[in-house]
Amino acid sequence: MIARLLAAGLIAGIVAGLAVAGLQHVTTTPLILAAEVYEAAQHAHDAAEATAPAFEGLRRTVATSLATVAVSAGYALILLAGMLFSGESIGPRRAALWGACAFAATGLATSLGLAPQLPGAAETDLAGRQIWWLATAASTGAGLFALLRLDAPAAKIFGAALIVAPHFFWPTAATPESTVPAELAARFAAASLTVQAASWVLAGALAGLSWRLISRDETEAA
Repeated sequence: MIARLLAAGLIAGIVAGLAVAGLQHVTTTPLILAAEVYEAAQHAHDAAEATAPAFEGLRRTVATSLATVAVSAGYALILLAGMLFSGESIGPRRAALWGACAFAATGLATSLGLAPQLPGAAETDLAGRQIWWLATAASTGAGLFALLRLDAPAAKIFGAALIVAPHFFWPTAATPESTVPAELAARFAAASLTVQAASWVLAGALAGLSWRLISRDETEAA
């Protein structure tokens, strides 16, 4: 069981990660590079940026792609583990739906209080931001599980309360000044959420497909 889970998660993570890395390369990465120009100008680092090694762009692309593959594998393993733990039937469609719910918890709900940020954007306190993000993602995930998987009315009410509660405690920006144009920040927030949604859903669908194919092969071999 564990070997099957790891194999399905890694296969899904590699395929989904490479696809999402390509999507990032044409959506969010150009916006980050543009924001870094504004940030460098603000801090008078233009000269240092201009003399950056020629291979810096390639190094960044490779590092980002490897990190994206690792994150996608983590998404796939989390989804498979959650489905196994809850007794869910694993297949591409159900796993993609679990991925959509995971995006709702970790991306959509958290973006209401902490929108994806570019370099140079106004920031809140780091520790407070991390604590609020973790609490909101966990609370929303538990709330969605109660709403979608439990039948008791009290459980559904409690689930709805878990989804709403974190948004009474939004973190506020410690330094409201931003060096990034508002239009650029808005485009980055939209692009980041789109990429994250694609990452969760694609990792889920491929994890479900890999799990089904590996399980069929093992059954036929037996």
